[in-house]
Amino acid sequence: MTELLSIRDLTGGYSEEAVVNDVSFNVHQGELFGVLGPNGSGKTTLLKMMSGILPYGQGEITVKRKKIKDYTAKELAKIVAVLPQHSAQSFSYTVKETVSLGRYAHQRGWLQSWSAEDEEIVKKAMAQTGITAFGDHYLDELSGGERQRVFLAQALAQEPEILLLDEPTNHLDLSFQKELLDQLRQWTKERQLTVVSIFHDLNLAGLYCDRLLLLEKGRINKIGTPIEVLRKERIETVYHTSIERLAHPAIPKPQMVLLPEGTGVESNNIEINEQYLKVSDDIIQLVAPMPLRTLSSGVTGAGFSWHHTFINRHVDQNYDCSDHIQEMKEYLLTRGFVPEETVGMMTAVNLHDVVYRFYQEEDISVFIVVTAGTGNAVDATSNKRISYKQTTGTINTWIFINGRLSEAAFVQSMVTATEAKVKALLDFGIKDPVTGTYATGTSTDSILIASIQQGTEVQYAGTITPLGNLISKGIYECMTISLENYKNRHSL
Repeated sequence: MTELLSIRDLTGGYSEEAVVNDVSFNVHQGELFGVLGPNGSGKTTLLKMMSGILPYGQGEITVKRKKIKDYTAKELAKIVAVLPQHSAQSFSYTVKETVSLGRYAHQRGWLQSWSAEDEEIVKKAMAQTGITAFGDHYLDELSGGERQRVFLAQALAQEPEILLLDEPTNHLDLSFQKELLDQLRQWTKERQLTVVSIFHDLNLAGLYCDRLLLLEKGRINKIGTPIEVLRKERIETVYHTSIERLAHPAIPKPQMVLLPEGTGVESNNIEINEQYLKVSDDIIQLVAPMPLRTLSSGVTGAGFSWHHTFINRHVDQNYDCSDHIQEMKEYLLTRGFVPEETVGMMTAVNLHDVVYRFYQEEDISVFIVVTAGTGNAVDATSNKRISYKQTTGTINTWIFINGRLSEAAFVQSMVTATEAKVKALLDFGIKDPVTGTYATGTSTDSILIASIQQGTEVQYAGTITPLGNLISKGIYECMTISLENYKNRHSL
């Protein structure tokens, strides 16, 4: 990698007060490098020193292996462009005039040397930042977000090798934040533009930056990849606030979420049990008095999320599964349910064969609801099946836990429940009709783990733990009774 910018033992600030102390790092060509830190940590001061605007006391800054102090202002402007946090304009220029000022460093006598190339570069910068439509407008006619994009276009018109940005997404709405950062990311890859940017939004920094520098009280706390820097304990210590670190659902980048004080964890004696359950010919529903933390394989509400409505719906055995997700959403809407707030399942078994039981041991309790049939029984270990036809679910299992589960406990609850389900099927002698071997489940089983996330904290839910024991016992008993109900109904 080509080292474009080097900071060594940098100390400086305003008057005799050092805001930045003994800071050293390198930035490589084509890198998007983020600078993080709470207010007063020295981010903007560091950026001003790197741009040559603010002199520094000790250490050294080199740009392309040349000391920054050895550049003239015009020479430096050909390499480094700056977008400050609060751009101000002394005169009422038009948008295009303001962007054109970015070509100053390339001019030899401003008016005499304006060329077709300069004109093309200005137009391109305006198009890239989405401001072409109001090129003739005056700056004081624009919103804060529009002005931010004008000054970014001015910086791009310099055709810099290094772009220094102080909170570039300030004043921009979500769509323009994404467009801007996507564009910067593209320029670093395609043009080898080097970007150093201050971020207040840790999630945006984590999504877009190659590396991050975290400042704390003017000193380096950590330099590294987003995964290395954005660690829960470190961020909580530096920012003095409670957060939770999550994995981004689409890309391998960390995301930080705030934890408001006094919400979601205090006990209010709520217990999920049969009082919230309703069973009819075509639907089993449970509407909880508050959102529950869920892990589900339902048609809607799959994965980890929060839900307060739970639906197990009866459908005909000949139900068309070709677009079952959209059809389920439409069904929920017609019934007055919000799909995004609902875990929705479907089954072809008679809903009156449902079995539900409440189990408790000391300060942990579970409420289990099972609908079971064997029409789609399969042996998951067999390789004799050469085709698969999607059918409606047969064994649907709900496990409501009155406690506070770790993510590991959620997953272990699902594993424990599955083990107990398989044992019930084996003891009942259920076989795969295609292979003739013992079945381990049905072709489209669905399962739900839902926790109130209050009260007793539960780290684990394996089969030998108190919670795992309750789940194992409850699933086995409810499955066995439900299968007996199913057998009796089909033998009539």
